[in-house]
Amino acid sequence: MGKPILVVLAAGMASRYGSLKQVDGFGPHGETIIDYSIFDAIRAGFGKVVFIIREEFEQVMREKFDAKLAGKIDVAYAFQNFDLRKFGVDRDIERSKPWGTAHAVMSAKDEVDGPFCVINADDFYGYDAFKKMADFLSNEADDTHMSLMGFELGNTMSDYGYVSRGVCEVTNEGHMASVTERTNIYYDNAEGDKRIVFEENGVKNELPADARVSMNFWGFTPKIFDVAMEMFPKFVDENADNPKSEFFIPSVPDHMVKNGQADFKVIPTSSKWFGVTYVEDKPIVQESISKLVADGEYPEKLF
Repeated sequence: MGKPILVVLAAGMASRYGSLKQVDGFGPHGETIIDYSIFDAIRAGFGKVVFIIREEFEQVMREKFDAKLAGKIDVAYAFQNFDLRKFGVDRDIERSKPWGTAHAVMSAKDEVDGPFCVINADDFYGYDAFKKMADFLSNEADDTHMSLMGFELGNTMSDYGYVSRGVCEVTNEGHMASVTERTNIYYDNAEGDKRIVFEENGVKNELPADARVSMNFWGFTPKIFDVAMEMFPKFVDENADNPKSEFFIPSVPDHMVKNGQADFKVIPTSSKWFGVTYVEDKPIVQESISKLVADGEYPEKLF
């Protein structure tokens, strides 16, 4: 079996962040968060990285990554766009943004021919997560056994606004029973106790800080493409008139679990997650990375 593949979701429009955060600098020499993820992936044993991007960002991404990654890891690009015909949907639907993270993953189908990991471009996951995922993909993954990294919700919050998380229900065997995408999780300071809540239909619901959540760090085989391609036309039919609807990654594993097609191991990680959802998050991430460099976890200059 070849080395596992890393698929990076980098097609986001960075609407909340206010700039193209995928190529913003956070490390001591202007390193991007993706640089740290790829550095960790290379040392964990990944052999190829596929960037899923919007076509208009291709030149910017190539200038940023091609030269410095040459000879270290194979690099490929896949484009997320509005052409639904390649996914079995024979019509055009007017939208201002593409169809979500599962649609993005489907866009990488032609560049992926073995076990692969999907991550967000703007999340800092840490080496432990990449090493555990590489080991799983190399030794355990098959079409009925896939995985996700399980982070603790309390370690993944922003002080500056709402976040989206796939909240997992985990079985006694350590497998995912279900995963539900919650798009508006935030600290509720009304009681002065920083409870974590999400809103649904105008009602606040509390979530425990140790709830396991998906940070879009998944371990798949190409079987996931077949299942997503089956589900997507129906999703489009049901949501054609809703311009904000998104086909999220968790809906595909959730469907597979509920239909007995695969189990998903929830791999616990000790890695500290950092993310940049809001521009105010940036100095916190910079400070966290500086500390990791000072502690010897990363070299001062990555590539």
